[in-house]
Order: sequence, then C-alpha cells, then structure tokens
Amino acid sequence: MSDNFLQMNNITKRFPGVVALSNVGFTLRRGEVHALLGENGAGKSTLMKILSGVYQPDEGEIIFEGQSVKFASPLEAQLLGITIIHQEFNLFPDLTVEENIFIGREFCKHNRWQLDAKTQRQKVQTILDTLNLKIKPETRVADLTVAQQQMVEIAKAISVNAKILIMDEPTAALTESEIDSLFNVTRLLRDQGTGIVYISHRLEELALIADRATVMRDGQYIGTVEYETVQISDLIAMMVGRKLGDIYPRRPPFTGHDAVLEVKNLNRKDVLRDINFSLYRGEILGLSGLMGAGRTELARALFGADKIDQGEVKLNGKPVVISDVHQAIEQGIGYLTEDRKKEGLALGLSVELNIMLGNYPEYSDALGIVKEKQCQETSEQLVKALRIKTPHLQQPALHLSGGNQQKIIIARWVCKDTDILIFDEPTRGIDVGAKLEIYELMNRLVAKGKSIIMISSELPEILGMCDRILVMRNGRITGELDNATATQENIMKYATLED
Repeated sequence: MSDNFLQMNNITKRFPGVVALSNVGFTLRRGEVHALLGENGAGKSTLMKILSGVYQPDEGEIIFEGQSVKFASPLEAQLLGITIIHQEFNLFPDLTVEENIFIGREFCKHNRWQLDAKTQRQKVQTILDTLNLKIKPETRVADLTVAQQQMVEIAKAISVNAKILIMDEPTAALTESEIDSLFNVTRLLRDQGTGIVYISHRLEELALIADRATVMRDGQYIGTVEYETVQISDLIAMMVGRKLGDIYPRRPPFTGHDAVLEVKNLNRKDVLRDINFSLYRGEILGLSGLMGAGRTELARALFGADKIDQGEVKLNGKPVVISDVHQAIEQGIGYLTEDRKKEGLALGLSVELNIMLGNYPEYSDALGIVKEKQCQETSEQLVKALRIKTPHLQQPALHLSGGNQQKIIIARWVCKDTDILIFDEPTRGIDVGAKLEIYELMNRLVAKGKSIIMISSELPEILGMCDRILVMRNGRITGELDNATATQENIMKYATLED
C-alpha cells in the first residue's frame, strides 16, 4: 500500500461553549478503508466536515496529494475529489432519485441548455444496478424508506468518482443484503485507489472492510491501529477510556404473565395482516425482520400515527380505540421514532425544551403557569442520568451529536413516565458506550414495571436485550421465539420465510 496521500495536522475547531477538536491528526493512504472510531461527541463527524469543506478549522493544516489545501465550501473539496456521505441525509425530498444524484451536475446536450435525459437516466440506472438497489430513478425521495434514502446518498457519492470518500454511519439503516452490496462497492472503490474514511459504531462489521482504525475521544486523537491485529475490546477501551465488559447487561429471567397490551387481528390494507400478540408487564419484546417487513408500520399503528382498518387493541384487559397520537400518549404509550431529526426533535429549540415537550401539563400549576424551576431540575437530572453531552440546558439540540439527540428523545419519554415504550432503532448511530447506557436504562425501566417493544435491525442487539422476539415479513408475524431458543439463524429463517 502506498504512502499517505492525505494528512490532517493539529486540527482544532471551537464552537460556542465547547472545543470540538483539539490538535487532532489523521492520515489516509491511497486505496485503503480507514475506520474512524469514537463515542458520539468525540469529534469524528466534525473532523470529516472540515475535510469535506463544511467547516473550516480554527487551527491546523490539511495536506492533500502533497499540497497544502483550504476548503471554503463543500464544492471546493468536491472539485478536488473529496466527498462525504453524511450520517443525516442531505437529500431534496420533493425531487426524484435521479435529480438528487446529479443535482448541479446534470447531463446536458451540446447547446448546454437542454437536458440529455436519456444519457443521464442510463448513468443513474448503472449506479443503482451496481448497488443492487431496486428503486426507479423517477421515484420521489420523500416516498422512499430511510434505508433507501441512505442508499441514494451512497449512489450520489459514487457518481462523483471521488478520490476520497467519507462514509458517516452508512450502514445504520441498511439490511444485511444492502450492507453486502455496500461492502462490495466499497472494496471495488478501494481496489481502484479510492481512499475511504469509514465512520461506524458497528465494530464487528468493520473487521470485514477496514484496513486501519483511528480512535478519537473527547475531541482528541487517541491512536491509530491496524484493524486485523487489534481486539475489539481494546478498541472499545480506547474509545470510552474504560473496559465495558458485557455490552448487553444482564437482568433476571422474565417470568411475568400480566398482559398490558393485547393485539388481535390487526390489519391495515397492503401494510399489516392479521397481527396477533401480547406484551407483558416488565417485558422487553423484540420486533425483528428485514427492512420493509412492517415493523415500523406496526409501531406507528399502535401509536395512532397511522390508521388501522380492523382489529382489536386492549390495554390492561380493556378494549381501547387509539385513533391518533394524543390518544396513545393519554393511554400511556410512548414512541421513540427511528428518524429523530424529522419526527423526534425540534432542532432549533434547546435541550431543556425538547425534553419537556409534551410534559408541560404535568409541570404547570392550576392556572397553567409552567413551573420553570421544576422543569429545569428535572431536565438536569435526566441529562445527568442519561449522560447527555451538552455544555448547558439551553444549547440548541441541533448542535448535539446524533447519539445525544437520541438520548434527548428518550429523556422526554422517561419524563412522561409512560407504561409502554416503543423504541424504534433506539441505538441507531449511537456509539458502544452510549448503547450500554441505553440498555441499562431499558433494564431499569422494565424493573420498575414498564414494558418495552424494541425494534432493531441488529440481531445481536435483539438477542442480547429481548425476552421474546416476534419476527415479521411482508406485514405479518411469521415467528415467535423466546430468548432461550432464539438464534440469528432461526430469526433469519422466519424473516425470509415465504408465505
């Protein structure tokens, strides 16, 4: 492998109230996949946004192909062959897949004023075929699933023919087959000489793709190692500054049979079919299946976000009708959405306001006047308990890392004290240290008698945390497994089982 063709030396970046990066160094070789690791808030994304021209460093130097460079914008970085796939999507929802991929770089005919639609469509289709992505170029992005939108981001980056490709959590919302396709493309690009920076919290999958790894912690450089020679436990220790032990904290075996939620013959046309299951007090019930199996659609139906055509829902033995979100919350059901930025947070509001959203009636007096001191004290307690990294409660949620944004939403439902919590991909894009904290929080909640429905695309997480597992395919429950007998193999069998 050739020498470094990218060096970032002594990079420092400050934001109001926080030093995001302090004298950080990073190198990248031509034709390697270099994993960039660290907890949320460690500075990984900030460092890569500097490399891609989104931010400018306060101090330090970037040397690319032997030349000192400065990027005033992402376009300047892209013109030199550096592009980034952001963790949070940068797509135009009302434009088509094709328009998003080539926006600003449209194929034109000789007069430069007329779109060469045929050539552009052929190029888009070639890229989609390379990724084994079964969507049409003319599909509107807003009509795609989260996983499909992520793959469009990847297709957009690939279309640039970048010398350096930065992937920020590219597999967070992908299925196993989509991850395989991504890895195949990644290896192809690496073999062609592209330098790839790969940010991920899935340390096991990195063993299949990464050549080296650089670890950051609290905005500082910790070290760089060869991936094939390092133990995952050592990487975790470098990331969090301590040994974590078993990532899935143990709790006593679940033996309860007090049903808090019963669902019978629930149907929604073309989405959900004959759904039957029970959720017990103090239980973590897993929902597994491939992307598009209907897990999120079931969660949204139970939460009143989507209408159901027929079926019966009972809470604590009594039939209920949940026709909207407000009724679900009144009945003691909370929902942690998989898309935190679009559906979970008011990004421009402070940490405290986001935690208290929906909770103000319980924190107001008889005249409806908010008890501001009590709100502040409760928010401070939750920030401390969930280890939300923020300089203060008035920090806008927009400026926090993805993992800390996720914790804010969890804090809101903990504050609400709901009896049933639906967690849809609760650890998506969250580092291993924060994952452990969320797992421990879930265990504390069920120990207090709360009940949790957990949707996750990570099979080890489902197996490590859930008392029972329901497997879905094509809007139906195809299997039910208990923790003692469940394996990745039999989950996948039910997830791919033909009707």
